[in-house]
Amino acid sequence: MWHEGSLKVYDSIFHYWMKVYDEPSQYGINGGKISKLMLKRNGKIVCNYDRGWDIKPNDPDAELALELLIHINNY
Repeated sequence: MWHEGSLKVYDSIFHYWMKVYDEPSQYGINGGKISKLMLKRNGKIVCNYDRGWDIKPNDPDAELALELLIHINNY
């Protein structure tokens, strides 16, 4: 269910926590399996999803980190 790890995107290192279910859900990102996701860079939250967007990624590195995690875990 809960996954934690780090991901390097170019010069940025992101630490992430996400809750991933076995089946897609209406509460998941894009209707997928990830229902909760937090990305931090340098101790600052740069992306947060908790059954809806609280903080959307706002720079290219954070967007790519999110897309990588979605691609690997959401479908």
